[in-house]
Amino acid sequence: MTNKQYITPWDQQLARRLVTPFNNTPLHPNHLTTLTLILGQCAAWIFASAMGQLAWFAALLYMLAVFSDHMDGELARMTGKTSSFGHDYDYIVGGINYTTLFIGIGLGLQDSFGSWAIILGFSAGLSNPFILYLRMSMERQHGKEAVEHPIFAGFEIEDFIYLIGPITWITGIVYFFIPYALGNIGYLVWTIMEYRRWRGKIKKEE
Repeated sequence: MTNKQYITPWDQQLARRLVTPFNNTPLHPNHLTTLTLILGQCAAWIFASAMGQLAWFAALLYMLAVFSDHMDGELARMTGKTSSFGHDYDYIVGGINYTTLFIGIGLGLQDSFGSWAIILGFSAGLSNPFILYLRMSMERQHGKEAVEHPIFAGFEIEDFIYLIGPITWITGIVYFFIPYALGNIGYLVWTIMEYRRWRGKIKKEE
């Protein structure tokens, strides 16, 4: 058994309530996944090109993108419209949004903080394709248990991304960018270790 059998994260609970009215409508989960992609890319573009004036709005858009990323899965489970394509599409969109988020912020901060912002942004952003590949491989080889995150008081580790809004609005995007970019690079290292751990576990069982 896993943590998710005992408690569902709060944002998933809210997402399910919001998509319930669309249960018997033509709205497809992939439509919501596409909305997630659009919101995430708009946020990244604004961070990169209009950092000074609209960073607050870009942060809001990204929060909405993160939340809508849960709505597609809830609608899929509710309507029975689950598919391997939809699952992979959701995974890939999340990876693209995280990649362009860090790159966009890095580009937007270069005028104020120099080339290190671009280097950190690209380093954190380009960590995501590798994270995506490893996590998709782990799930296919070892099941969903291999890619589950621990849940504490209704929050998953990935839910901390919602703080992009409050941090940006109160202190500025740079105070989000530095710790989260470094954390994302660290997450890649952790994912590599988990990938190797699961491979070793299977070899021992053989």
